Amino acid sequence: MAKTFYRLQRFLRRARLLLLFLGVAYIMAGSVLLLQRSSLALFQRGPATASALPLVLEPPRVLELPNDAWRYRRLGYRTSEDLENSVSDLSGSRADQERFMSRNLKIRHLRHHWIQGRRAETQGNGPEQSPVHKATRQKGTYIGCFINDDKQRALGGTVLYDFRKMTSSLCQDTCSESGFQFAGLEYGTECHCGNRIAAPRARSEECNLDCRGERGSQCGGVARLSIYKVEERLPGHRKYRNVHYHGCFQTPKNSSDAFLVQTSHKNLTLQLCVETCTDKELPLAVMRRRDCLCGHASSLLKMEKNVEGHLCGQRNPTNHTLPSDQEVLQVYSTPVLDSRCKERSFLPERSSSLTALSSFPGAGNTWVRHLIELATGYYTGSYYFDGSLYNKGFKGEKDYWRSGRTICVKTHESGQREIEMFDSAVLLMRNPYRCLVAEFNRKCAGHLGYAADTHWKKWPEFVDSYASWWASHALSWLKFSSRLLVVHYEALQMDLLPQLRVITSFLNISVADQRLLCAESNRDGHFKRPSSRGLTFDPFTRDMRMHIDGYILSVDRALRDRNLSGLPLEYMPR
Repeated sequence: MAKTFYRLQRFLRRARLLLLFLGVAYIMAGSVLLLQRSSLALFQRGPATASALPLVLEPPRVLELPNDAWRYRRLGYRTSEDLENSVSDLSGSRADQERFMSRNLKIRHLRHHWIQGRRAETQGNGPEQSPVHKATRQKGTYIGCFINDDKQRALGGTVLYDFRKMTSSLCQDTCSESGFQFAGLEYGTECHCGNRIAAPRARSEECNLDCRGERGSQCGGVARLSIYKVEERLPGHRKYRNVHYHGCFQTPKNSSDAFLVQTSHKNLTLQLCVETCTDKELPLAVMRRRDCLCGHASSLLKMEKNVEGHLCGQRNPTNHTLPSDQEVLQVYSTPVLDSRCKERSFLPERSSSLTALSSFPGAGNTWVRHLIELATGYYTGSYYFDGSLYNKGFKGEKDYWRSGRTICVKTHESGQREIEMFDSAVLLMRNPYRCLVAEFNRKCAGHLGYAADTHWKKWPEFVDSYASWWASHALSWLKFSSRLLVVHYEALQMDLLPQLRVITSFLNISVADQRLLCAESNRDGHFKRPSSRGLTFDPFTRDMRMHIDGYILSVDRALRDRNLSGLPLEYMPR
């Protein structure tokens, strides 16, 4: 009996030790698991959400998007890459240099957050807010199925792509807003506009593809258009999105022979002239007193531009000092896209050098890509992948950025390593005040939308985070890029043709004047906000302006130190 009790006692002592060991092991395992989950959550949210990291400001929550590629760094730790990529003012004071260096880690985190936010946007299912995206509804009159191939183009107006959300209503709205009477859909994703059908009918069963954004709705087929007659509007009441004023031109008398259509109206208006030329599917509308002349963009080559603008507004310009054999013309582009601008492709041979199209977000990179593609006929690429831009027709968006098949590559990066991956770069710059507002609108409402009133509550945090990035981006490219062309957004707006010539020459592409004029005629496309919706308040406080003006002066000095023209006068503080 004593032996049995002794054995039981010894067993219980060992069991107690074993249970103690198992309990400690269980607690340790639970602690390790908890730490792993915490680290994973921090990794997914990024350090911008961790209050313990004072170097990184939390971005506005209304603008915040999930991301999955943050690199975790311990508090106060800077890698050698950070030190190499630190940007200092190239010509400023020691205090300016320290300010830029101290903010560099924050800017790098902010840049990575912006990139991942763009990726999250492209994965979302919500529609981009655009003036042409309206509720899907059946309208217009279906005409039939028509041939549309390289030999026979059914409709000769503008072309719109949407590889994910194309609907018949979207196409009809777009064509109606551009002043066209017919809307045709092809491949389920392409929208063609025109005012007359110039190809024969095809069998109805050949238009067998559904619209990508509207199941059960016919969207053409392979080289086949499903054509609708859009809702008619009374003459003089159509609204046009892409009418551009070229200027007041001086030209020899009797030069109107070069125009294909000439009409006269007792009470001629711009609306009537543009409407007349659009109905004839001609991209140029010219007003000469009571005469309306229509033709191709190449007609501009025969004109001498930029006589005094007030001469065009006079009913009888003979009172002014014009030679007797000269007359003045007011020249406009219609929404019709010249056929020479429609075809685009990848480079026929892979390029061994890479050219960046670099800009701070909101500087107009998408618009300049649109212009380059129109002028050269080649797709532009991207360091990122923006599904919304691919869906709008930027087919180079999905191509690997180092493939060498695109004419240039969009990027917003500004680290030394990323800059030195490119052999040359076009640096697009824009006034930081307008740049910040444009990027804020994009983050809140997409490429073509505007921020709602409720979004502006987060504006101060946005400016505090992004204003210094504008300066850091420019200074980095000025410092590390070996071959650089600086282009100002405002110069492109004011004098597009000369600026396009400079850009295409830098890209080593020979472009005919007719193609450049064709690009100018469709300069806005569908990739710019259709109008500038003015704010009812000044979003920039005095402190904001003081900081932004300091960044402007620093960038201006850096440009001049590199023997480049400084920033435009309109940027400079007053």
